[in-house]
Amino acid sequence: MQKNVAFAIAAHPDDIEFLMAGTLLLLREKGFEIHILNISSGNCGSQTRKAAEVRRIRRLEAIEASRVLGAHFHPGFADDLEIFYDARSLRRLAAMVREVRPTVVLTHSPQDYMEDHMNTCRLAVTAAFARGMPNFVTQPRQSATEGEVTLYHAMAHGLQDGLGQPVPAEFFVDITRTLATKRAALAAHASQKEWLDVSQGMDSYLSAMEETARDVGRMSGKYRFAEGWRRHSHIGFCGSGTDPIREFLTGCCVNRRQV
Repeated sequence: MQKNVAFAIAAHPDDIEFLMAGTLLLLREKGFEIHILNISSGNCGSQTRKAAEVRRIRRLEAIEASRVLGAHFHPGFADDLEIFYDARSLRRLAAMVREVRPTVVLTHSPQDYMEDHMNTCRLAVTAAFARGMPNFVTQPRQSATEGEVTLYHAMAHGLQDGLGQPVPAEFFVDITRTLATKRAALAAHASQKEWLDVSQGMDSYLSAMEETARDVGRMSGKYRFAEGWRRHSHIGFCGSGTDPIREFLTGCCVNRRQV
């Protein structure tokens, strides 16, 4: 029997903590083994340090964040602004998916303000789709795997796409109880507070995350703090009725209100 494994695949160190960690923690409470991957090293995340130093610092911060979350850490294979939907990247990510054998994949929204996020989303979808195709050769080589996987898209960063249009959720997960641990994991990325304050005007790094979670909670119409999700089409991934987040977290999920 396939064990329950959740694999969060994001672009940069701290994206998981911003957008996905509350739900990931709830799945861990339900017995899921949890894994995290930041495809990029985060090497551009400083105004003053050289790229090599930033890579080293952000890797250590990401490892500490994974420890706070109780997650297995997987190293990335690209740099900032160099996450591309290409064969090399796909073969690398598909190898990781086959190794981890997730039953749940959490990744970015297909619509977002940043290309790194959207390319990560495309790579995660195709890597999961190719898990059982023996003629698709991964790097390093990993044998094709069987079993269902259900893929979910997080909210867009800033809750809108690159043209400023809102990106709605299909359903919401109450993360009020896990917010403190989510915040502690985000705080592990200490080098990013100054960088984001300067580069993107995100005054108070941790407060910005909490405000986003509060905004999503308001969207739910029920929860104080929430994360929003959309389930990817089941075709090629799992059965039409397979929906493990809503199955395992049934007491803390609500569908989007119909207007």
